[in-house]
Amino acid sequence: MKKVVIIGAGPAGLTAAYELLKDQTGAYDVLILEETDRIGGISQTVRYHGNRMDIGGHRFFSKDERVMDWWQRMMPRQGKPSFDDKKLRRKKKLDPNGVDPETTDRVMLVRQRVSRIYYKRKFFDYPVSMKKETIKNMGFSTTMEAGFSYLKSAAMKLPETSLENFYINRFGKKLYSMFFEGYTEKLWGRHPREISADWGAQRVKGLSIRAVLKDMIQKKTNKNPKKVETSLIEEFYYPKYGPGQLWETVADEAKALGAQIQMNSKVASVNTDGAGKILSVTLSSGETVEGDIFLSSMPLKDLVCGMDQVPEDICAIASGLPYRDFVTVGLLVKRLNLKNETNIPTLGNIVPDCWIYVQDVGVKLGRIQIFNNWSPYMVQDPEHTVWIGLEYFCAEGDKFWNLSEQACVRGAVKELIKMGVIDSDAEILDSHREKIKKAYPAYFDTYSHIDEVVSYLNRFDNLYCIGRNGQHRYNNMDHSMATAFEAVDNIKSGKTDKSNVWNVNTEKEYHEEKKG
Repeated sequence: MKKVVIIGAGPAGLTAAYELLKDQTGAYDVLILEETDRIGGISQTVRYHGNRMDIGGHRFFSKDERVMDWWQRMMPRQGKPSFDDKKLRRKKKLDPNGVDPETTDRVMLVRQRVSRIYYKRKFFDYPVSMKKETIKNMGFSTTMEAGFSYLKSAAMKLPETSLENFYINRFGKKLYSMFFEGYTEKLWGRHPREISADWGAQRVKGLSIRAVLKDMIQKKTNKNPKKVETSLIEEFYYPKYGPGQLWETVADEAKALGAQIQMNSKVASVNTDGAGKILSVTLSSGETVEGDIFLSSMPLKDLVCGMDQVPEDICAIASGLPYRDFVTVGLLVKRLNLKNETNIPTLGNIVPDCWIYVQDVGVKLGRIQIFNNWSPYMVQDPEHTVWIGLEYFCAEGDKFWNLSEQACVRGAVKELIKMGVIDSDAEILDSHREKIKKAYPAYFDTYSHIDEVVSYLNRFDNLYCIGRNGQHRYNNMDHSMATAFEAVDNIKSGKTDKSNVWNVNTEKEYHEEKKG
């Protein structure tokens, strides 16, 4: 029996543990080391005073059928109306063999995707659409300027040497300056001209004005209905109690198959034989854990800098890999001062958005989550209160990160009042702050040399780097899972070439089409 040590109990680590043990052949002894006291990594669900917070927001939709099937096996899909659908008489396409979310907790809900941009106190579709409401909100002259700007960008492509040029090529300079430039700088703390175009290739994928128009035409003609951009989907699945519920379920399933999960176990150093093999890891407690195979979803920076005998140049690149950290302020409010002018009915007639992207550069706030719309079961009283998450991007140790919780909440409330989202602090019923380190691997500084780090790590035959932080790649949850699938396949087959693990979410075709 081979001992497998998995670092991190997030989506990648838990997926790997389950996949190694599901056949119950007794070939692997699996131990998961988790730094914190929570399951799920950034995909956790935080419970507070009867309400639940999704850290970062997680739509369960993938172009990878293996991932979709895997999720459904873990949590059956909704077969009967949820609380809000029943109250509002909303019709959805439900699974005839699905379960009732009113009587069963282990269920994936079918949710409507509504994400919009809030810009100058007006709502715009996200991604930007060419609907008449968009033109009305922009005004005739701005619309014409945006149109000619896009035509110019289509005729005269810029070299994609930066994220700025990447966006301009797809949306034109006018729309870029309105909807991408300021928000991107908020997110990363750097101007888009300083950020690698790789980030756009991974996260924006095939999205552009052309793709938006194509999507509109296909929906009207019903042509190629199975081909859809992930950013353009209209429905997605969501666990009844948030993403953490799914990963807590996976953790229980893995433990039932024999996995051990050791919480509050931070890996401080990695011990090698100097010749291409990991021997053990040492925890911050001083405990040493030996293993035959190691799968790491810990930050690439910390992994490499914690290894012994690392060449100076490799250590310098790894130590320079940047991250953005994340703060969510949960606010329970009586109501929002935002009118629901859509045709989508909601409890309390609140706006139907899951996310609201805040493009206003006059506030630090980046996004607003409305947890009622992710799942009514995330909120203790979804009919009479609104539970929102205000998302801020910062750097660990900076002024914003170091604010007291009281000062942070007070500042967040002031920004909501300034934006017209609420009338006054009298609307606030409760609040809670969560801080997440290294939430977003960033694509600048030494990132341009990351291939050298990857080549160095590939020398260790018994080491597999998986997940978002494990590969320093801004992956979605399904991509993180796919890295685990590939690593486990390699382990079981004895394959030593790890290019398949590193190549997840790098192939253009994978980004742009769901094969029907």
